[in-house]
Amino acid sequence: MVMRHFFILPGASRTCADFCDPTAVSRFKPMEVGQARSRSLEERTQDLMKYILTMTTALLLLLLATPSVPAQGPGIEWEVLNQEVRELTQTGQYDRAVVVAKKALEVAEQNPRPNHLAVATSLNNLAALYKTQGQYAKAAPLYTRALDIRVNALGLDHPDVATSLNNLAELYQIQGQYARAEPLYQRALGIRVNALRPDHPDMARSLNNLAELYQTQGQYAQAEPLYKRALAIWEKTLGPRHPDVATSLNNLATLYQTQGQYAQAVPLYQRALATRVNALGPDHPDVATSRNNLAVLYQTQGQYAQAEILFKRALEIWEKTLGPDHPTVATSLNNLAVLYDIQRQFAKAVPLYTRALDIRVNALGPDHPDVATSLNNLAVLYKTQEQYAQAAPLYTRALAIWEKTLGPDHPTVATSLNNLAVLYKTQEQYAQAAPLYTRALGIWEKTLGPDHPTVATSLNNLAALYRATKRDEEAEMLEQRATRIRAIQR
Repeated sequence: MVMRHFFILPGASRTCADFCDPTAVSRFKPMEVGQARSRSLEERTQDLMKYILTMTTALLLLLLATPSVPAQGPGIEWEVLNQEVRELTQTGQYDRAVVVAKKALEVAEQNPRPNHLAVATSLNNLAALYKTQGQYAKAAPLYTRALDIRVNALGLDHPDVATSLNNLAELYQIQGQYARAEPLYQRALGIRVNALRPDHPDMARSLNNLAELYQTQGQYAQAEPLYKRALAIWEKTLGPRHPDVATSLNNLATLYQTQGQYAQAVPLYQRALATRVNALGPDHPDVATSRNNLAVLYQTQGQYAQAEILFKRALEIWEKTLGPDHPTVATSLNNLAVLYDIQRQFAKAVPLYTRALDIRVNALGPDHPDVATSLNNLAVLYKTQEQYAQAAPLYTRALAIWEKTLGPDHPTVATSLNNLAVLYKTQEQYAQAAPLYTRALGIWEKTLGPDHPTVATSLNNLAALYRATKRDEEAEMLEQRATRIRAIQR
């Protein structure tokens, strides 16, 4: 079965220098992309949950923090520019925000000290915008330079250095470079352990981010205690009714949901929703986020009527608070479209997918990963309707965008390769499908490890192709390995 992209929002409560995205998306990689067949409800719901994709721009609300800038900083013009960047970002005007952020950086660099901490702040802000637009190659050197300035000005063990390490680690994680992200997250946590009290909120954020990385890699047993410890810290320091506690509850719920432990996930999502309604009011964007997440869970369980009500209410809130052309509205449209698509209500799904695609192209540019997501989802719909000629170019364009923005070895690229392979196999074009399945398997083994559940799915997909081409012995070996992987306790 091919993959549709469904989004759970927000993921981690991250610490980001200067501009912070407190509603960053959970970073789950798309999984369980198997062949179409008769499947139980449990199988179908597990498949769907594994369709969650890393999207860093689904709900970007950058929040200006207090930078470590001495009084003799760049002055009021710099502060005004930063405020304008925040306002432009909140309304989804990212291109304009980049222009203003560049001006703020220019003003900061005019300071007699070129390595002033205000320069690090501006570098970080501009990098965050580039990351939001999917321009990761532009973001990385800015984050790195900001880190260098802070290390030189503050020393290796300053909390602001930990924040920069976290930001760079997050960028690596988005790009599927997990081996590079993990030591940075761990180093940031180590700094905070030494510099802060054990129950400091930033400690919770580091624990949460590391947990998210482990969850992304399928290391659920390692992620759960970190999420729980982070939640305990936030509850102790902020109180049980604080919005950040709701975010932490959400994160733990997504972990359980990913593992199919729905009975454990539901009360956490419900408590997160109630907390946000009480703290923020019923029409706040974060309340819409909780409604969206609970809707995804209901949809996963086949409770389509309940999911539709929540998705529609979330869309209504986001359109009202963020405007009809905000990228988060596109995400909401996508989720509702997927719900209709799964129920084969194609006439309802198509205009939602199309509107989401138009918003993303206009707000983020034609080569953003979110645009690839919309293209992929439309392709899935056309394939389901056996309109293969319409599906193929959309899959191909989505693959090209993901390879360009994420790199050739990203897990999402593997998913895209898999989807295109499924299309070819469906048409009995086995010679075209085989190398795509093989490359997808290689990427997943490299990035996620040889025992990740997604690797098992990929092995089964390739085995099915071998069965279709009478390579039964090879197929059986792959199937046996997949069975062993699925038996591993996580």
